[in-house]
Amino acid sequence: MTPIIALLGRPNVGKSTLFNRLTRSRDALVADFPGVTRDRLLGEGRLGERPFWVIDTGGLLGEDPELSGKVSAQALAAAEEADAVILVVDGRAGVTADDHAIAGTLRELGRRVWLVVNKAEHMNPELVRADFFELGLGEPEPISASHGHGVADLLEAVLAEFPADDEAPAPDEADTRPVFAVVGRPNAGKSTLINRLAGEQRLIESPLPGTTRDCVRVPVLVDGRDCVLLDTAGLRRRAQVHAPIEKFSVIKTLQAIDQAQVVILVLDGTQGVTDQDAHIAGQVLQRGRGLVLAVNKSDTLDDSARAALKREIARRLPFVDFAPVEFISAKTGRGVKALMRAAFAVQHSAIARVATPELTRLMETIVAANPPPMVAGRRAKLRYAHQGGHVPPTIVIHGTQVNGLPANYLRYLENSFREALDLAGTPVRIVTKQGANPYAGRTNTLTPSQLEHKHRARRRGRKLFKD
Repeated sequence: MTPIIALLGRPNVGKSTLFNRLTRSRDALVADFPGVTRDRLLGEGRLGERPFWVIDTGGLLGEDPELSGKVSAQALAAAEEADAVILVVDGRAGVTADDHAIAGTLRELGRRVWLVVNKAEHMNPELVRADFFELGLGEPEPISASHGHGVADLLEAVLAEFPADDEAPAPDEADTRPVFAVVGRPNAGKSTLINRLAGEQRLIESPLPGTTRDCVRVPVLVDGRDCVLLDTAGLRRRAQVHAPIEKFSVIKTLQAIDQAQVVILVLDGTQGVTDQDAHIAGQVLQRGRGLVLAVNKSDTLDDSARAALKREIARRLPFVDFAPVEFISAKTGRGVKALMRAAFAVQHSAIARVATPELTRLMETIVAANPPPMVAGRRAKLRYAHQGGHVPPTIVIHGTQVNGLPANYLRYLENSFREALDLAGTPVRIVTKQGANPYAGRTNTLTPSQLEHKHRARRRGRKLFKD
C-alpha cells in the first residue's frame, strides 16, 4: 500500500508550505498569518519511484474560538488514518507550551512521529536539535520547507520505514473516477452535502461564511460508483472580496471548475436565486462544464414555495435551461441520491462520443427542418460534421459560408444536437470550419477583347439553347 503521511502542528509553522514542497504543487493556500488551512487536504507525491500520499491539516490549538475545536478534530482524524505523522514546529519561535501539548497528544495516538523543525535556514543544526529534544519525540530534523533544505533527507527517512512495493500503482495512475465540483455562495451547504455523501465529518461545517478556503478532494462511493467531490470556497461578489486569502480561494474554486467534468451548483432555497448564483452559473457555462442545480434546504419549503422557486430559476437562469434541477436537504439527506444520479447522468453526457456518420446524418435532418439563413447573399451549405472533443461535447461542422452563420442559428444547432443525442445537463459547443475558396487568389489574365468574345459566345450559346 502507498504510505500516507500527515502533517500536524501549531498554526503558521509552515505545514502548507511543506505540503506544497512534498507534492510539487500549489494546492495548499499559503499566507503569512495563522489559520489559513482548516480542512484536511490530500495530495500525492513521489520520491524517485516511491509514491506516497500527504495530508495537510489546520493548525492545532488555534486561537479562533469558533473553529479551533473543529480544525483540531480534523487534524487528529488525519493523524489517526495516516501511516506516519510529521509534527512541524517553528525553529525561530522555539519550543512552546502548545508544542508540548501536541506532542503529548500524538504520543497517546501510538503513531510513528517524526519531529521536524521548520524555518531552520541560517541556524546551527546542533543548537536546533538541542532545543527541541525536550519534546520527547526522538531526534529533531531541521529543514526549510520554503527553500527545500533537508526535505529530501526527511522523506527518505520516513519512507524507509515502509517496505517498497514494486507492484503498487502510483497515486496518479489510471484514475478514471468522475470528478464533481461542488460550488455556490457562502453558507449554501456545500460542505454539509459532501459530508452527507462521505458518511463522515470529512469537512468542517460552520455557520460562519468563508469557512472553506482550500479546494478539498473527497473520494466517495455513491450507489456502488466511485467519484471524487471537490469542496470549494463560497463565491461572493467581487466587491465583497477584500482579504487576499479569499481572493486566492476564488482562484482555487475556478480551478476546481476546470478540473471537474460536472459542477453541482448549490443554491440556498431559503434565499432564492441571486445575481451571484447567476454569475457562478455563467462561469460554469463559459468553461463548458456539465451542470446540475441543487436547491438545498428544500425541507423548509412547501409546494407553493417550490413551484415559485422553479419559476424563478427559469427566469433568472435561462442560459442554463438544459441543467437538471434537484431539490435536496443536505442536512437530512433528502433528495441527495437523486442529485447524484443526475450528476452521473450529466457526466456520462459530457464524455459522450458520437461517430462521424451519425453526426452528419443528424446534421442533415436538423438543417432540413430549419435551413440556414443567407450569408452575404449566399446560403450556407453544411456538408458534414464530426466530434472535435468532449467536456463539453464539441461538434465541428464543415461547409461553405458557415463562418458567417448567425449566433441564433448556432444556438439552434446546439439545442437540436443536444436533444437528438439526449445529452443531459451539458453545453454543446459548435465549431464551424469553412472550406477554402478554390478560386481565391486567382487573377484574370484575359484581355478586354478576349473577355468580350467570351461573353458573346456565352450569350450565343444561351440563345441556341432556347431555340
